[in-house]
Amino acid sequence: MITKIAHIGIAVKDIKTASEIYKKILLSEPSEPELVAEQDVNVVKFTIGESVIELLEGTSPESAISKFIESRGEGIHHISYESDSIAEEIKRLKKEGLKLIYEEPETGSGNSLITFLHPSNTGGVLTEISQNK
Repeated sequence: MITKIAHIGIAVKDIKTASEIYKKILLSEPSEPELVAEQDVNVVKFTIGESVIELLEGTSPESAISKFIESRGEGIHHISYESDSIAEEIKRLKKEGLKLIYEEPETGSGNSLITFLHPSNTGGVLTEISQNK
């Protein structure tokens, strides 16, 4: 079951520069940078109350974040919803006829399990489902 909005992911070209800007906006310190090798991305998180903003920087030209920035520019990349059972969500969403980008969960930031719904299902919004391990 979906339990809450987990975070909003923002694609950035330079995570250090973006972190400095968000520090000023949010009056908050970011997490330490995290390399998520499986996704070819560096991640920095800002926590404001129960909300999290993730800044995402591609680590290779082939990463989904780098390709997103190349085609659309920097900006909101995805919204993530937390689930208490990603395996059950994948089964449920497939049964509903929704197209998943990953049919099996992959490893995301914080060693979470993730999958994405294709934006063609969700009004153009890339939607992530995540489960903390």
